[in-house]
Parts: sequence; structure tokens; C-alpha cells
Amino acid sequence: MQNRLINFAQTLGLPLTNAQADTLVKYAELVLQKKNFLNLTGAADLREIVERHLCDGLVCAAKIKGLAGAKGLSAFTAADMGAGAGFIGLTLAVALPQARVTLVESIEKRCAFMNWAALNAGIKNAAVKNARLGQNAAGKFDFVTERAMGQLPDILENCLSAVKAGGAFIAYQGERPQADQTDPGKYSASLAEVETYSLPVQDDKKRHLVLFIKNG
Repeated sequence: MQNRLINFAQTLGLPLTNAQADTLVKYAELVLQKKNFLNLTGAADLREIVERHLCDGLVCAAKIKGLAGAKGLSAFTAADMGAGAGFIGLTLAVALPQARVTLVESIEKRCAFMNWAALNAGIKNAAVKNARLGQNAAGKFDFVTERAMGQLPDILENCLSAVKAGGAFIAYQGERPQADQTDPGKYSASLAEVETYSLPVQDDKKRHLVLFIKNG
């Protein structure tokens, strides 16, 4: 599993060490251990957790790494909204050790799991915040991510409200991205990019990252 992560990250231009891959697999094992009890994922086995969820997080990590590099940021903050089991946020924390990552989740038992998983996997640059999107309880961040929270036009305002001026909001979208249904200018932001990507899973689905930049 470690090599699958390292090789996929390499295709993204994202360096991933053996130690980082070990940490991610350890986290995936913890998800597998608790998935039925806490209803964390429908993934059937460790391989599916790694290839469908953690690799999804690596795609976003590579995007953030590139954006941070272009801005000359040696350290930065990121937040994953509606973090769920932590697939995106904890993967970001492991893959981007220069980041301080906040996982924002409204369901308390999922927050408890993420705290437990981060502790047991040794992920030290991640913090969990039990809050609802839009409460403004989480602060402002250089980068904000979101996957599967709801319809993009419905969540855009609240997600952008958590982004610092000059920062970015990255939304995961499926085969039909909803970028053209949004009006980011209403929230002092602009649509920068819609990127198509694929995962190392056995399906033909097209996946997208939609990138918004908050006006500086």
C-alpha cells in the first residue's frame, strides 16, 4: 500500500517519503478498524480506502503545494470543511508537513475519531474543530478544501468566508462540476480553474477540482 501512495503521488509531482506513506497507511488501517462502528466509509477494504480516499487527498495536496510554492509560502494554514473521517484533511497534514491543518466537522463522534486517529498515527500538525460551516468558529486560512458537503452553489459563500484574502478555496466535484452555476464575485472571489483528474481505482468516472481565489 505504501508504494501505491508513493507512486501515485509521484505522478502528481508530489514528493512522498516512506515515512509519510507509512503514516497514511496506519491512518487507513485505523479507519478500517472503526468504519462499521462509526459508519465512516463504504469502502470494502484497505486498498479501496487508500486508492479512493487517500489518493483523493493527495490530488489536493499536490494542488496546494503548487499554489503555496507560487506564492513563496514556506508555511501556511489549511482547513478541510465537513472533514468527515478526515480523508482529505489528515492526508493533507501528512503530505504537507509545512502546513497547519484544521479539520472542521459538525458531528462530534467523527471529531472524536479524527482526534484518536491523528494521535495513534502520529499526525501532529492537524487539529480538529467541532463546528458547523458558517459559524465563523474556525478562523481564516490560506487554503480551504471541501469534498461532498453539498451542492457547490449552496456552500460557496460559507467556504469562501473562511479563506484569507489572496487565499484559495478548492472544491471537489464529480463528473459534472457546478462551477458555472456559481457567482463567486458576490463573495469577493473569482473562479480560477476547473481541473480534471483521475484516481487509481477501477472506474471510468471523471473527477474535478474547482479552484476559487479570494480577492486580495
